[in-house]
Amino acid sequence: MATSIGFYLSSVIAAGIIFIGGRFLLAPSLAAAGYGVPADTEPQSRAYLFAKGIRDIASGLFAAILIAYGSAHPLGWFMLAATIIPISDAAIVLHHGGSRAVAFGVHGSTAAAMLIISGLLLFG
Repeated sequence: MATSIGFYLSSVIAAGIIFIGGRFLLAPSLAAAGYGVPADTEPQSRAYLFAKGIRDIASGLFAAILIAYGSAHPLGWFMLAATIIPISDAAIVLHHGGSRAVAFGVHGSTAAAMLIISGLLLFG
């Protein structure tokens, strides 16, 4: 039961991060504002936003592959290791004067959810 919940929640995270990655490719300024630190619209700045979008999509696909193969323990370890991403995102937002609400509400809650999902998959 706990493992099934872990797979379901992992699917939500995977789909969400793929969506966010796509948003960075299609609407980079809007996505950057949602991230918590608005970005320049200069072509050089947009290159970094596109790179972030591709990396988000790849992260979501890595999780989706593990979900598709029904690999609970590898998925749990992946989710645990990937928790560093939203923790780092929160730190980046705070360090660059972004919204504390976004840093803790979006990135912090994502990290907490990923830790819970990891526990469900590894110990469920």
